[in-house]
Amino acid sequence: MKETERYNLKKKVDIKARKLDLKIISDWKAENIDVLVGQRVIGDKSIMASSEDMQKLFDYFARHYLTPFYPEDRSVGRVKESIYKFFEQSLKMDYGEKGDEIIQIVLSDKNIQHFINVIDAAKQVYKAETIKREAELGSNDDWNVPESLLFGSDDIKEDRKKSIMEPFYINGKWKSEKAFIEFLENASNAVEWWFKNGDRDATFFAVPYSNGEEKLFYVDFIVKFKDGRVGLFDPHGAHLSDFKAKADGLYQYIQGENKKGKNLFGGIVANTDQRNYRGRWIYFGKRSKELKDNDFTIKVRAYDL
Repeated sequence: MKETERYNLKKKVDIKARKLDLKIISDWKAENIDVLVGQRVIGDKSIMASSEDMQKLFDYFARHYLTPFYPEDRSVGRVKESIYKFFEQSLKMDYGEKGDEIIQIVLSDKNIQHFINVIDAAKQVYKAETIKREAELGSNDDWNVPESLLFGSDDIKEDRKKSIMEPFYINGKWKSEKAFIEFLENASNAVEWWFKNGDRDATFFAVPYSNGEEKLFYVDFIVKFKDGRVGLFDPHGAHLSDFKAKADGLYQYIQGENKKGKNLFGGIVANTDQRNYRGRWIYFGKRSKELKDNDFTIKVRAYDL
């Protein structure tokens, strides 16, 4: 995060502060909430937690201070990755070797407020960029696939023949995304190229949607087909709370752009085999009101890819 430099975080962090004070954790939420595995957070006892507990605390910390932004797993992961990079680049502490120590330093009573301040500053920058992006969202005509991207230490390089981004790196966290990429790479389909979209600022493609407030939907995959069509697809469970809002936003965007002469199609994607992803890939490209029983994998309203 650039905000670490603006805040001069390197000089403010006490790397000798390692002891967790759980009173800080318990103050974040109601008393007696289960935060650690198998035990409750009460009082002001200081403990040394296991590696698993440390990760749970770190996840909780990142999720809590992302409020009021929706703390999706990948947003939480990005906050953690940024902190790890700060320690690696500024303090020469590698996460792979000193992961638990880094978390202890961040969550110590001497340092935690500094990291909260940096996250808050980053949120303000993100909010300003989002407002600017939303103002530009009347049309995505000027958007194009970026020439290059930065990747994190957890991203793995893969050889993909149809990826328009070369080299291609992926974070293997989401099994559904990896399975969908395998489908796109299949030589028997009509895919010319595909792009794995990101989820931040104007670098990546987004469509507006409303879920109580105006938000941006960064569709996971942009796919160019050999017949000239461009598909917008997002592997997204119909059971998730934002499914209907995102499905409607994407549908409205596609319909609106096609009236302008575009040749778009797409929607929310799923596999008929939701456990192993060995079935048919289908997409729901209608309004959410046409979905019944929160399952489009068995409905005629879904289309085969």
